[in-house]
Amino acid sequence: MPSLFESLWSAHEIRPGLIAIDRVMLHERTGAAALRALEAAGRSIVNPAHAFVVMDHIVDTRPGRTDSTLMPGGQAFITETRAAARAMGLTVFDVTDPDQGITHVISPELGIVLPGLTLVAPDSHTGTQGAFGALAWGIGSSEAEHALATGALRVAKPGAMRVTISGRLGPGVTPKDLALHLIARHGARGGEGMAVEFAGDAVTALDMEGRMTLCNMATEFGAFCALVAPDAATFAWLEGRRHAPKGAAWAEALAHWQTLRSGPDARFDRELHVDAADVAPMVSWGTSPQHSAPLTACVPTAAEAGLAAETHARALAYMGLAPGQPLLGLAIDGAFIGSCTNSRLSDLRRAAAVVKGRRVAPGVRKALVVPGSQAVKRAAEAEGLDGIFTSAGFEWRESGCSLCFYAGGESFGPGERVISSTNRNFESRQGPGTRTHIASPEVVAASAIRGAITDPAELTDRAELA
Repeated sequence: MPSLFESLWSAHEIRPGLIAIDRVMLHERTGAAALRALEAAGRSIVNPAHAFVVMDHIVDTRPGRTDSTLMPGGQAFITETRAAARAMGLTVFDVTDPDQGITHVISPELGIVLPGLTLVAPDSHTGTQGAFGALAWGIGSSEAEHALATGALRVAKPGAMRVTISGRLGPGVTPKDLALHLIARHGARGGEGMAVEFAGDAVTALDMEGRMTLCNMATEFGAFCALVAPDAATFAWLEGRRHAPKGAAWAEALAHWQTLRSGPDARFDRELHVDAADVAPMVSWGTSPQHSAPLTACVPTAAEAGLAAETHARALAYMGLAPGQPLLGLAIDGAFIGSCTNSRLSDLRRAAAVVKGRRVAPGVRKALVVPGSQAVKRAAEAEGLDGIFTSAGFEWRESGCSLCFYAGGESFGPGERVISSTNRNFESRQGPGTRTHIASPEVVAASAIRGAITDPAELTDRAELA
């Protein structure tokens, strides 16, 4: 029996290097370019019912938003994408739509992604959706145009890699910590060019939101895509979702989905093994997710980090740090909870548990919570999580990508040190000159309260964070 990846690839291979595409998702930052190119070429979309357009990347997330965006010239991206998508009969999750949100959050919420499908989007973190046993990967605008017009893409077949994570994560250790542990240990190119299947007891023990976080961060591992074999947790999540099969079609789909797994004799080009017991709460110290360490560690030397001296020196110069400096206690100026990595309801619940009854430290200039979708926002508000955050001094926003990245609009300030639940800590990722440390939502919440990088266990018993 082949691997899950081999099964899905073979099922969609029209001929070598040409793969059938089941779903295409676009967002407003790149969608207009693909749709305009189709129109200019006089081409139609082969299956409009399976193409979806989301307003998420540059939309304003401040309360009361309209079509406005803080990105200079950004409003045209929104209006042009909307007009082109509607003219072509595509489903649009618009700025004020009750289903609007970040692409990789709303697709699972609505059952757009399903086990066994291929799904592409012009966004590097599309692999998030592989958590459902789908082949999902990021593409460019021209590839999106081709997929829309033909229902297929030319793709060089990636290698197959399995990362087996045994045991259980300890109390207060999250999928985000697991991902950062993997990347720090094996490098930002550890999964380069690979379809990475996450397997093992620690993975099957994760809920779907945790699996999405793990697959999301596989992009920072260099992976072409990431997958988790679908199981009872997957099926329970999807049942009843708007675009999921219904009735007899559900039973038929379920029977097929239950076969989607790697066989005991499946072969992989590379295998890695991780003991979940070795994973601790993590935080980044440099300018790549690879530059991460346990919260209790100190900034490593180049040799300890396994980096070239020049690379290490540049990262520390940008971050304003020195080898041997403790990570705990580094003063922060800002905190951000959000992104396609960690903005789902379970993320917000865990962060709120740390924040409840406390206040953001006076030295933290800006602290934001940006739900991943309007559905997440409504659910959080129904539970009173918004009140917990706002009472503590956090801003409560509308859904979208927001300050996950700087697109010429809203940002943190030059030289400001920020702790963030996002997936990337590149130079100027959250604003020109901003210094970003990535961590779990719990660590971000605790750090905002203390005004410095903080272990949540200092505020809340770690068993309560499990």
